[in-house]
Amino acid sequence: MLDRQSVLDVLRPVQDPELQKSLVDLNMIRHVEIEGNTVSFTLVLTTPACPLREFIVEDCQKAVKQLPGVETVNVTVTAEIPQQKALPNQQAIPGTKNIIAVSSGKGGVGKSTVAVNIAVALAQSGAKVGLLDADIYGPNAPTMLGLANAQVNVKQDSQGEILEPAFNYGVKMVSMGFLIDPDQPVIWRGPMLNGIIRQFLYQVNWGNLDYLVVDMPPGTGDAQLTLAQGVPIAGAVIVTTPQTVSLLDARRGLKMFEQLGVKVLGIVENMSYFIPPDLPDRSYDLFGSGGGEKAAKELNVPLLGCVPLEIALREGGDQGIPIVMSAPESASAKALTAIAKQVAAKVSVAALS
Repeated sequence: MLDRQSVLDVLRPVQDPELQKSLVDLNMIRHVEIEGNTVSFTLVLTTPACPLREFIVEDCQKAVKQLPGVETVNVTVTAEIPQQKALPNQQAIPGTKNIIAVSSGKGGVGKSTVAVNIAVALAQSGAKVGLLDADIYGPNAPTMLGLANAQVNVKQDSQGEILEPAFNYGVKMVSMGFLIDPDQPVIWRGPMLNGIIRQFLYQVNWGNLDYLVVDMPPGTGDAQLTLAQGVPIAGAVIVTTPQTVSLLDARRGLKMFEQLGVKVLGIVENMSYFIPPDLPDRSYDLFGSGGGEKAAKELNVPLLGCVPLEIALREGGDQGIPIVMSAPESASAKALTAIAKQVAAKVSVAALS
């Protein structure tokens, strides 16, 4: 007999590939309706940026079509993003579900480029996204997000001063770059750095966010400690290049997060190879090859992806148009979008485990 229970029974063996649990048991199959030979239901994923969305839908359709008399299976896909749990000594940001730290052991590896494009790619998927530029001494993210000339407002309420974030490409953003002149250096000791980062966390009108991407300063210093000890971080993304010196520093950064109890979501190898614009079928390993994959295996963390070096990627950063927006079909944009989906999937697993 074709009824709601029979539909759920044939869907029960279908699993979420990341969580490795039944979609039915996870309450991801809802609103089952049957009209004649047509079965309709809603599939509720844990992120709109699910990298295996099409495969899960296809598996569901195949399972239901096994039932006698079923000719059409309509699947409506939505998402409910789980929230990271805070430890007793941590203070969550009201309305923010997941905080993702994008970090590097050294400067110059393209960490901000990766952070900005991950944030925009997540926003493109339908998520509510914020970007916190925690690189206080070198705030470059506003330029990359097209907000170099943005003006932000400070309001007074019962909690004190509240900063209104800037907004572009679906991403809310705060940065030290909004508060100082372009040529003004930030000459601060640790306590002042910690204070501004905490202000960016708790005294900004973030609203409701599914993901807050934090562009960390390079290295293993005060900013990393402030973030890791103060707020529940869903996970950290380590950005490196294939060069040995970059990989050595990346390993130190990774070990730092592990010692602080922050889950490392994986490694991103940036500038993996160069694609010349006049010879798009060729690639050149300017900075070596295979370093990120080797480090990921040795450290037992995933390699989230390899991002090629393209002129369009550099131009997008300089012009304030992230490459996932300006050239979505380029090799680097596809790599960054895939990385964003991997990050979102792993964040969901971390929140539900």
